[in-house]
Amino acid sequence: MTDQPLTARGAATYQRILDAATQEFAEHGIAGARIERIVSAARTNKAQLYSYFGNKERLFDAIFFASLERITNVVPIDAADLADWAVRLYDEYLRRPDLIRLATWARLERRPAGHLVAEHEQYDDRKLRAIAEAQAAGRVRQGDPFDVLALVIAMSMAWSPVSNVYAATAGEPAELHEQRRTLLRETVRRAVTAD
Repeated sequence: MTDQPLTARGAATYQRILDAATQEFAEHGIAGARIERIVSAARTNKAQLYSYFGNKERLFDAIFFASLERITNVVPIDAADLADWAVRLYDEYLRRPDLIRLATWARLERRPAGHLVAEHEQYDDRKLRAIAEAQAAGRVRQGDPFDVLALVIAMSMAWSPVSNVYAATAGEPAELHEQRRTLLRETVRRAVTAD
């Protein structure tokens, strides 16, 4: 299995595979995704896909872990303002609903209980330290930093593509999104701000 293609043409093929596979996995999950549809959409062949990723499971892993990195990098935590962080997460779910769907498929098909990923420390440690520091400074209410993190993320997902109540889309009126942002910001602020 090759880690990364070495040529510009190979890099373009690699990226097309990632893009096509992201859509395929987000829509159909791991079990339902079909390599044939991925290679067709990516305008490549199975041999090329397998040379880059090894198998369907590793392809999903590459996409899924990249999506976790994206959320961490595009929406970095600000423990001094967890309410704003929740709103920025809401906005990212509107921009990239596929990322939430990938996490949901991972939960449904791989890890139905416990942490979503085995290497959760890699994604959570900085966030947990930031929350613990904000707690020590008296800005965030006391409690297990992981539970505070989980609560804020859950609230940010109230209207996400995996909501069991209502899934918002970027195409809805801007005023509606602003109402939700205001409600989310105030609710998170009240829930996590130290008394």
